[in-house]
Amino acid sequence: MRRTGNVEGVAFEKHLLVDGANLLHAWPDLRVLMNRDRTTARSQLIQRLGAIHDAEQTRVTVVFDGRGEELVVERPSGHVTFSVLYTPSALTADDVIEQLVGRAANVSSCHVATGDRAERQTIEASGAVWVPPADLAAWVGRAESRLASDVRVLKRENEKKWKSSS
Repeated sequence: MRRTGNVEGVAFEKHLLVDGANLLHAWPDLRVLMNRDRTTARSQLIQRLGAIHDAEQTRVTVVFDGRGEELVVERPSGHVTFSVLYTPSALTADDVIEQLVGRAANVSSCHVATGDRAERQTIEASGAVWVPPADLAAWVGRAESRLASDVRVLKRENEKKWKSSS
């Protein structure tokens, strides 16, 4: 199996690219929240996608439309494998996602989450994998469950160590 990158000592086979604004509108709870507080809705989306990054060792890039004259890159977790991009106002999130897919060493490792039909056709024609919003929500749920399970296991192990050292 071909690896797409090895960063910070961890091999990443998949690169999940997310059309941020599209997902904010596609997930009902975030759509409601976005009507009240767009910043909090974005933060919740990014936080949820962090579960996929952490549990699945998947590179994650969330792309939002237009924010000034230059591309802005944020790393909410501090890892280079989890990025939030804000496009320059002259480009859309779709444009940037298509460029990232087009430049990928292994296009088939790119998974693009969007509900946009035209974007789906474009990325699938280039060889990337389309992830519908509902499938991404299910993927996030599985990743969150896996992380919660891992935490329970670590907690039990720590409790055993604590009791044995007392």
